[in-house]
Amino acid sequence: MPRYFFDIHDGHFQRDEDGTECADFEAARREAMIVLPDIARWVIPTDGDRQTYTVIIRDEGGVPVYTATLTFTGLRLNDTEG
Repeated sequence: MPRYFFDIHDGHFQRDEDGTECADFEAARREAMIVLPDIARWVIPTDGDRQTYTVIIRDEGGVPVYTATLTFTGLRLNDTEG
């Protein structure tokens, strides 16, 4: 099975040095879709109410073949404390 590398950018860049074996490109793409919400669940925005989470998939040769991004945006609807 081919090995794909899932680099993560969530305000900090984390390069995947180990990779994951996936049956094919579509399986790797599905994995990216699964991992993004999991990342967002654990990486809380620290600079306000906006955070972008990106996965860049590289093939065995290190060539980027897919990218997916999930954006969190929060907006306070009133300005009173309470």
